[in-house]
Amino acid sequence: MVRSRSVDPEIGRTLPGRADALRELDRCTREAFSGRARSVVVTGPAGIGKSALLHAFLKGDACRDATVLQGSCAAGAAGASFSGLRALLDPTALRALPYDAARQAVPALAPGALDGQPPHAPAVQYAFHALHRYAADALDRRPLVLALDDARHCDELSLRWLEFLLRRSDDRPLLIVLTRQSEATALTRGVPAHHALADLITHCRTTTLRLPPLTDQDVGEVVRELFPVPAAPVFVTRARAATGGNPRLLGRLLRELQAAGAGPGVGGADRIAETAGRVLAGWARELLDRQPPWVGDVARAVAVLGERGADHVGPLAAVPADAVEDAQRVLCEAGLVPGHGHLADGAVRAAVLAPLDAPVLSGLHARAALLLSDAGRPPEEIAEHLLRLPSIGEPWMPGVLLEAAARAEERGAPETAARYLYRMLEVDPDSVDIRVRLARVLADTDPPEAVGLLREALAPSVDVRTRARIAAQFGMTGLAARECSVALKILEDVLDALDAELGSDPAPADRELRTLVEAVFLIVGSHGRSTLVETRKRAATMALPEGDTPAQCQKLAAMGILTAFEGGPPEPALQQVLRATASPQLGLKSWTLINAALVLGFADRTEEAVRSLDRVLRHGRNNSAIWTYALALSIRAVLKHGVGALPDALADARTAVRLSGAERWSGTLVMPRLALAGVLVDRGEAADAERLLAGTEPAWREQYVWTYHRYLMVLGRARHALGDAEGALALFLECGRSLEESEVRQAAFLPWWMEAAGVLAELGREAEAREPAAHGTRLARQWGTPRVLGLAALARGLATPGEPGVELLGEAVRELAASPARVEHARAELALGKALLRRGGRREAREHLRTAAGLAQRCGALALGQDARDTLVSAGGRMRKLTASPLDMLTGMERRVASLAAGGAGNRSIAQSLYVSVRTVEMHLTSVYRKLGIAERAQLAEVLRSSGERGARAPGSVPPSDGQG
Repeated sequence: MVRSRSVDPEIGRTLPGRADALRELDRCTREAFSGRARSVVVTGPAGIGKSALLHAFLKGDACRDATVLQGSCAAGAAGASFSGLRALLDPTALRALPYDAARQAVPALAPGALDGQPPHAPAVQYAFHALHRYAADALDRRPLVLALDDARHCDELSLRWLEFLLRRSDDRPLLIVLTRQSEATALTRGVPAHHALADLITHCRTTTLRLPPLTDQDVGEVVRELFPVPAAPVFVTRARAATGGNPRLLGRLLRELQAAGAGPGVGGADRIAETAGRVLAGWARELLDRQPPWVGDVARAVAVLGERGADHVGPLAAVPADAVEDAQRVLCEAGLVPGHGHLADGAVRAAVLAPLDAPVLSGLHARAALLLSDAGRPPEEIAEHLLRLPSIGEPWMPGVLLEAAARAEERGAPETAARYLYRMLEVDPDSVDIRVRLARVLADTDPPEAVGLLREALAPSVDVRTRARIAAQFGMTGLAARECSVALKILEDVLDALDAELGSDPAPADRELRTLVEAVFLIVGSHGRSTLVETRKRAATMALPEGDTPAQCQKLAAMGILTAFEGGPPEPALQQVLRATASPQLGLKSWTLINAALVLGFADRTEEAVRSLDRVLRHGRNNSAIWTYALALSIRAVLKHGVGALPDALADARTAVRLSGAERWSGTLVMPRLALAGVLVDRGEAADAERLLAGTEPAWREQYVWTYHRYLMVLGRARHALGDAEGALALFLECGRSLEESEVRQAAFLPWWMEAAGVLAELGREAEAREPAAHGTRLARQWGTPRVLGLAALARGLATPGEPGVELLGEAVRELAASPARVEHARAELALGKALLRRGGRREAREHLRTAAGLAQRCGALALGQDARDTLVSAGGRMRKLTASPLDMLTGMERRVASLAAGGAGNRSIAQSLYVSVRTVEMHLTSVYRKLGIAERAQLAEVLRSSGERGARAPGSVPPSDGQG
């Protein structure tokens, strides 16, 4: 007699990863059929494949010669006596058997016949013996297998009889197989059926077989059965992780992906997370529908509290602690609450909370907030629940939100702080203080919104000191929001109001406040093309501060940049910015350090300039100040470009473009694109540079000194590289005209005159070239650094034919060789080599051309290097072909890490020697492997060895910093 039921279609026909379990069942069967009765309990969470395993076992060879009786316990039948045996033995079939024992057992199996009777009652014992005689008759004929699925729903008498039968069948060929959901243990503790099952499990002849989750290999087998194409390893790994290796969940996930047309490739892998969320959500609904109500209460408390409120689940759910533990075990076994104690997925959380209406859910969050507050939890944890309430009605709630905002701002989470402050603004829409605080945290992440809030805060009723502080904040934020003209008008009005209010001898705090407003006025005014001249005039009337306070430092650095714009000599401007940055009162005011870096860069003190920017970058990174971070990174890219460290500059500029491009205000920050385009031109990618520049908005690039003139210069160089000499010349001359109009006479800022002289000389218009060359020479002699003196000599040399021109070009080479400007040095060597060729000095020319090509190659200036090599070859020289070696794309930090790793140093040793984290070393090595096209550390030494000098850093270039982008 063999009876069975169909397999769950969600689990599938195959049993991947279950070979060991089947072998164990077969072993127990052989032992049982040899005359030693056995029982096996197959356990595991819902969906793990218990029923499928049982079905496969019963259909296998091990049971072929046995009488197999199979049944499944129905949910809710645990209170009905012998309900499990009715499913297993089928009374109708027993009544038809020609055995007295079978017919005697039938009355005991009638529904309700023995309900409420304890196992030791006479009627029950009579039934036990009658059923035992029936089983003994069956065992006399053939081995007997009793298989009961889902035993957690079984009644006590059925389980007691199975144990009774097992104890009395020591030498009979009997096998009892039960399946049981492991997470049900917690829910049935204390129930008589639970004790009966526990007694059976602990019997000496019982084997417990726990089914483990599927492995990656098992999942791969399932995927191969469902999909006709091979699966990508990442697809298999993600599918297993998303379902916890649960076969039923895996089946649902794969069928949903299949229905959506997603295959098992990388594209399908990218859709697993979203699809798995829906599958888990449905699974959560099914599970909770089958559980007692208090399990759902605990699940909802877990969903509301999240990962940080595990200790408060019981009070929020109003469920005793031991029941909470049981419910969480159920949720964990089902894969809904992994080991970290909170729900596995946002979709699961939504599914758990979906049955609740809005008032009930709000009530849970209000109770959760109060529980956490009474427990002394951090204000940010409490605030997350307050944000979900329809109103902030309790007196203690606003204080929590404000404290949470302060802590979030302090730890560098401005967006989180903004969420709390926006909610406070709903509570108190007229609060100036909240608007100002909210504008401060939004200054780098959403400058336009911050400016709008500050504009609203500048109400006429606000006292002058408060207005002054708001105006200073408006000015600094206005730089990011491109509201400089409005900011300057506000700052002027505030300065006039302060003078009227404070008088000629203000108190120290008032004096500091006025200095702050003046500093911001100078910083903002120095950016606008239309405001720079007037700002310099006003600065000339101001006393030079000592730099003893934060506001004085800001003002001193702002005056330093204005002094530098006058043209030189550099010492006064340098003294101002160095005094500002050396002050112990400096703090981390970004514009003080940025202005200092710009002046130091003009003065060829690039290493000090980079260190100033690194301080800004560290502060920006730690505080999520994205606007400031992207701007400082762009300026650092320009500085590194200027010293020929093109790989480092390229990395910085690309990072700045990527970071700023992801923000809503990306169009207002032009510097990242300008920095990247400048590097691309020197790398021989002028067309890409021109396309990048076309993406900058005129409204944001043409108003400002720093962006408009750099835009003209970079676009002019790109046009020149693309063969449009006349177009390039027009752009260079416009740059010069606009700088003259703005009275910017800083030779090192943007040497348009050198570019213009070069293009005019190339066009054969040497006489015209002498005018920009002479202009640049006057500026260079005023400033006096080797770089600008070398560029001025280069411009004059290009504009001067014959032997005098060669002498000037030789002077340019000597001056630039003494400067940190490696690319300009290479340009001068190239120009001198070409001039010597025209004069007939081929041998001497080849030396300079070879030097130019080598310098350019080491810098990564591929276009210049190719020009030098081509000229060298045409002059009879020999040089291997220049290529864009992957090694040349390594940044300075990547080269140092690669060199140490190739020498055998471990990651921790490298981290210690470079003063960075091990994670940073790993990140750089990953980038190195990708750029060099290698897969492991062992290949690194060979690649570096074969590269020769190309792996070395160019002389004079800037060492990498810990702020490497």
